[in-house]
Amino acid sequence: MDGIYLDHNATTPTAPEVLAAMLPYFGECFGNPSSVHAAGRETRGALDEARRSVAELVGASPDEIVFTSGGTESDNLALRGIMSRAATRGRNTLVISAIEHPAVLRAAESLAREGTALVTLPVDIEGVVRPADLKNALAEHAAGLVSIMTANNETGSVQPVAELAAVCRSAGVPFHTDAVQAAGKVELAFAGEGIDLLSVSAHKFYGPKGVGALAVRRGLRLAPTSAGGRQEKGRRAGTENVPALVGMGAAARLALRELSSEPARLEGLKRHLWQAMRERIPGCHLNGTLDRTLPSTLNVSFEGVDGEALILGLDLERIFVSSASACSSGAVEPSHVLTAMGRDFDLARSSVRISLGRGNDLPQMDATLEALVRVVTRIRSMAGAVA
Repeated sequence: MDGIYLDHNATTPTAPEVLAAMLPYFGECFGNPSSVHAAGRETRGALDEARRSVAELVGASPDEIVFTSGGTESDNLALRGIMSRAATRGRNTLVISAIEHPAVLRAAESLAREGTALVTLPVDIEGVVRPADLKNALAEHAAGLVSIMTANNETGSVQPVAELAAVCRSAGVPFHTDAVQAAGKVELAFAGEGIDLLSVSAHKFYGPKGVGALAVRRGLRLAPTSAGGRQEKGRRAGTENVPALVGMGAAARLALRELSSEPARLEGLKRHLWQAMRERIPGCHLNGTLDRTLPSTLNVSFEGVDGEALILGLDLERIFVSSASACSSGAVEPSHVLTAMGRDFDLARSSVRISLGRGNDLPQMDATLEALVRVVTRIRSMAGAVA
């Protein structure tokens, strides 16, 4: 790419190793994995290997992995698949946080229009849900499910998932976490942390787009959201996307190998860039904290600077960043995440998200800083001239 790509939370490039693993399944290995003959058994074996790899990445057992078309379907399957059963037992309340990804927010709002009671938990200034708030909510409402993301896609704020899951377990309420932004960046422990459902998406960790998974705790009954064949043990109908799933498995193996070193490298780059910003650019504010965010994510607001103008200015400098979730780009309202964290309107609209990845290095951070200095100075000067 001609430029510096700093939007890895939106998507990552498909790794060469992943592409190489996928290619045979676009050609000679084309059998339907539901077929019992040799061609079908060959692709079934490839799916089984991918399932084992994804299970290892999230800390689950292979039989707990349900393959989907991505994070959005995984989130919707979790929410609808659990709430449809919970409602029949009189547990008609869904609990989420105020900073969820639109895949969860819109699904929750859709369920609310259909009669589900919706409780939205606040976050503190660091973008973190307090376990005590969840405990109080579960004491007051007959909840059928709690869904709180592992790490936020805009600020990178990491939630106390183990503590939240423990609160749910004590109350007898299933706990789902959207781990789409966390997978491959921090260690996940589906079984070890007592999580009941967990969503991931391959394109966030150098796999292909359009494929994901939902981990479902063994024994937890999940109502399917589509009618059809008995694929995925009846939990998700439809012939599996074999090439993409093979790619997801390869990406999961690659992510596991790099978990011991890559997060620490990205953390160093993030801290270097933020320190340089503080020294060179007055009026910049970190959204979240360095210690409780993903090692790859830096969200900063700049006083007197429109976020969209800053993104376009950096784009002209061939520096690629974003302002909020890629799924809601173009919105004129400030980020719902930043407003939930207490940022005022102007600062929330002046934010940019810098999300680092495998291709970034220290010289790129220095080049990004210089571009930021130029663009922020220019925007502020123009705003002053207009005023």
